Amino acid sequence: MSIIAEIKNRRAIRDYAAREVEDEKIHTLLEAATWAPNDRMREPWGFYVIKGEAKKRYENLANEYLQERFPTKPNLIESSLKVLETTPVHIVVTADIVPGDEEASIDNEYAVCCAIHSMWLAAKELGLGLVWRTRGVGLVRDERMYEFIGSPQNKKIIGNLFIGYPDDEALKKAKAPARTSFEEKTVWL
Repeated sequence: MSIIAEIKNRRAIRDYAAREVEDEKIHTLLEAATWAPNDRMREPWGFYVIKGEAKKRYENLANEYLQERFPTKPNLIESSLKVLETTPVHIVVTADIVPGDEEASIDNEYAVCCAIHSMWLAAKELGLGLVWRTRGVGLVRDERMYEFIGSPQNKKIIGNLFIGYPDDEALKKAKAPARTSFEEKTVWL
């Protein structure tokens, strides 16, 4: 399949089969990320793999967060926790903050977004599903996530990637991806 076809067929996979992701495939995803374009070759990414016992601790942290954030929405909490329980592995991805250089820090965020997209395309090739979470159970903007990954200095969390083997039944029900034509979003100068 061509790269363009792969890009068009890439989608967020949120439902996973009850199957662990092999470490070799996680390594492949991480290596794919390191080949992303990045300003001045700063390689500004950091990765925090959450599986096994760490995943149980993360689920507890997310439960606490959800209970605080959505106290009147027990169904939302329950469905969010189910997603966590059925997701085999998470990778929290950070961008380096360059003290005193806001522009370089922003460039680093862009590079990390490219790294995440590289991982997304590699996941598809490996038969894995991936969704990039930045809100809710992703805990990207919650200080507790920084503490959970060890409170690294000068790092900004860009995303929490949920990864696993796609659930076949959920894939059958998924809608085909669609996009607005570039023609409606493009101005030729």
